[in-house]
Amino acid sequence: MMHLTKTKSTDTRHKHYLVLIIFIVLKIALQYFGINSVYELHRDEFLHLDLGRHLAFGYTSVPPLTGLLSGLIYLLGNTVFWVKFFPTLFGILLIYVVWKVVLELGGNLFAAILALTSVLFSIFIRLDMLYQPNSLDTLCWTLVLYYVIKYLHTENDRWLYFAAVSFAVGFLNKYNIGFLILGLIPSFLLTTKRKIIINKHLYYSAGIALLLISPNLIWQLLNGFPVFQHLRTLSETQLINVSRLDFLKEQLYFFPGSLFIIFFGFLAVFTHKGFKDYRLLFFTFVFTMSIFTILRAKNYYSAGLYPVFIALGAVYLEKLLSGGGLKYLRIPVLLIPVAAFIPILSLILPFLTPQEITDRKESFDKFNLTRWEDGKLHNLPQDYADMLGWKELSGIVDSALTLVDEKELTVIQCDNYGQAGAINFYSNETIEPAVSLNADYINWYPLDKFEIKHVILVKEANDSDKDRLEERPFFDEVSLIGEIKNPFARETGTRVYLLKGAKLSVNSIVKSEIAERKNRR
Repeated sequence: MMHLTKTKSTDTRHKHYLVLIIFIVLKIALQYFGINSVYELHRDEFLHLDLGRHLAFGYTSVPPLTGLLSGLIYLLGNTVFWVKFFPTLFGILLIYVVWKVVLELGGNLFAAILALTSVLFSIFIRLDMLYQPNSLDTLCWTLVLYYVIKYLHTENDRWLYFAAVSFAVGFLNKYNIGFLILGLIPSFLLTTKRKIIINKHLYYSAGIALLLISPNLIWQLLNGFPVFQHLRTLSETQLINVSRLDFLKEQLYFFPGSLFIIFFGFLAVFTHKGFKDYRLLFFTFVFTMSIFTILRAKNYYSAGLYPVFIALGAVYLEKLLSGGGLKYLRIPVLLIPVAAFIPILSLILPFLTPQEITDRKESFDKFNLTRWEDGKLHNLPQDYADMLGWKELSGIVDSALTLVDEKELTVIQCDNYGQAGAINFYSNETIEPAVSLNADYINWYPLDKFEIKHVILVKEANDSDKDRLEERPFFDEVSLIGEIKNPFARETGTRVYLLKGAKLSVNSIVKSEIAERKNRR
């Protein structure tokens, strides 16, 4: 009898692992093969990759962990495969953690399959599409909440240390995780778990987290806290166009077939006595969402709140559908997340060409997917438009470089970080990396290496030949080399000029401009 019980337990465990492996394979397939080959890397991905050339304890745009990962990508060959590897890896780890949450809550095979299906066919496919901090951010939020669940379940203090380390990693990846802590603190105080405030291990673990993030905090202090300037710029140029009502409404689009599972997750903590300790998680959700709504956050900032409620809802539904004829409802319940997601898969992943998307523009407009940071509707989703035109731009810059005899004395000056990063990734002719007065590139000019003699100028579409006349007295030759023609690219109309034979010190002019811009910050 004992042998039979052990065999049954082993078979169940093997089935759990088999399910996990199947979902991991599906995740890899969706992330690697769900992007049409017409698209290139994204504007932000180029910036994040170039951070790897300049490792530091902090950056203007992001905390230091992205730069460290980018340095690793460079060591691995700096190919598109490795650029896509890390967001896919973090997406896989999120699936694994959700699986662990289900097991921690006492869920069996049905709950595991339901939870993993809901996570796979959701907003996380979109977030894990790009090499940005968002994938790791969501993973770290889920890890913190998983360890909170472990602590609530066992009151073992070691889980506080695991939560602290997860927070620290998340903070070094993206400051967004700080809002989770702002939601957790009042939630503990509202429940019987408020006794944690007299637990010395809470403060020891917080001290470890502070120690881990201190290099970045010191860097921020020494550099005048550029994060505040970054947040101010973000608020003035992007978040100002975010409607609070749209922020809340767009949450419903994240999990089109799994909203009922999340609802049951909310319901579970108030109706099932075994889950009452997890009401703290619901309060955390409410507090954090309230903060995001007030601050007009981007809709995906809150994505890390949902995975634990998907796990809670899946386990609760498993319990509700465990008796009598209700068991027959399990298969329809499992199919709902898939059936609801497949029709909108083309809205989530860019496997359609730009022309095909334009032909179906009404469907994309309906879900607000073509609304850009300027608050206006466009032909393509902004992310997709930001993945076009870069190879074309790099080709034009390369053709300009072939007209220069002294490439080592040439600087490529760009209007924005996307242009600079794309040239650095795709160009075959550059000796010195392209630079810009935008974002972190302002700190990377090679002004002390050589005296600039020639400039390749990359100007956004609002520039014109007339604007370039002002440079003619300062160079022997000023000529237009070409412009981006792709009508679907956000950079359509971006022009490339070649300025040959400087008649004055370009280095001095650039140094003055850099100093002026930094003072304005």
